[in-house]
Amino acid sequence: MAPDTFPFPSTRRQLLRNSGALALAGAGLPALAQAAPLKVGIVYVSTLGAVGWTRQHDLARRAMEQAFPGRLQVSAVEGMSNPVDAARVFRELAASGHKLVIGTSFSHMQPMLQAAADFPDVAFEHCSGLKTLANLGTFEARYFEGTYLAGVLAGAMSKSGTIGFIGGFPVPDIVGPANALLIGARSVNPAMRCRTLWLNSWYDPPKEQSAATTLLNAGADVLVSMTDTATTVKVGEERGAWTIGYASDMRSVGPTRQLTAFTLDWAPVYIDAARRVLEGRWKPSERWLGLQSGVVKMAPYNPAVPAATLAQVAERERAIAQGRLHPFAGPLRDTAGKVRVAAGETLAEAQIRGIDWLVYGMVGSLG
Repeated sequence: MAPDTFPFPSTRRQLLRNSGALALAGAGLPALAQAAPLKVGIVYVSTLGAVGWTRQHDLARRAMEQAFPGRLQVSAVEGMSNPVDAARVFRELAASGHKLVIGTSFSHMQPMLQAAADFPDVAFEHCSGLKTLANLGTFEARYFEGTYLAGVLAGAMSKSGTIGFIGGFPVPDIVGPANALLIGARSVNPAMRCRTLWLNSWYDPPKEQSAATTLLNAGADVLVSMTDTATTVKVGEERGAWTIGYASDMRSVGPTRQLTAFTLDWAPVYIDAARRVLEGRWKPSERWLGLQSGVVKMAPYNPAVPAATLAQVAERERAIAQGRLHPFAGPLRDTAGKVRVAAGETLAEAQIRGIDWLVYGMVGSLG
């Protein structure tokens, strides 16, 4: 059986997975004797690397294929950060018979909304999306739970009292976790500060290297980034600074200086979406998943972390998962000193998902 081809311009990097078709051929069964495999399209915001955001989505793709051997035909397209390009890809996937289409970036929101409206018989799933339609669901991770724990670790391990944070864009999905990082750090050392820099890109290793170097030169001795590269962990390893990995465990890049990483396991979401489409019972939903569900997981901790700190982090992880502790519990002030969350109150989830302010102790802006 000849593999399918997909009509993308040759300038786009693409990964074509044809597990469904190949399984039928390998079994020696005529294709018409069984139901056609479900065609699934996945759009990656960046090129596929050894670690990072897109790698975690690709691991979820693999898990989904393994969960339904012979029943899926998956097409994955890399490097779709430009909304105009992404819009064409989403439409092409839907028009070519893909009945489940997954987007992996906040920047895919408008292209997916347009494609979903034009292809009502296709199920769309959007990671990091904020809007749903009758055929468009969203899923997201509670990153701030992981960064809060990372902050507790950073606050205990820092000697300078300064964390350096690098974000791709100053959007709520990144601003909230940056805030939680400092909240966690200040819970063990109230004098902690966090310097923030924004790349305005998810993938720009040279710019990220420069940002990491700038933060270290400004006194940070723990670095955290939320981009789609391991550059910051690499710089920390080279400069002898502690680091926190994001999305993937990045010990391969920072074997001695990574304290931990808050990792993402999207496999349950991918598998559930495919199962529901296969069974004809898919419906759009909004999911915000964290430590309790296992979508957010902490990587193994550096041997240099004291036992008392490990016990403290472990207890707080249990407390968050059980609902006994919330990173955005008040009192919380912004950088101007304005009370944003009063004592005894907790920032509402809708406010967390739309957060556009930095907590007291942050050095930087959202501009």
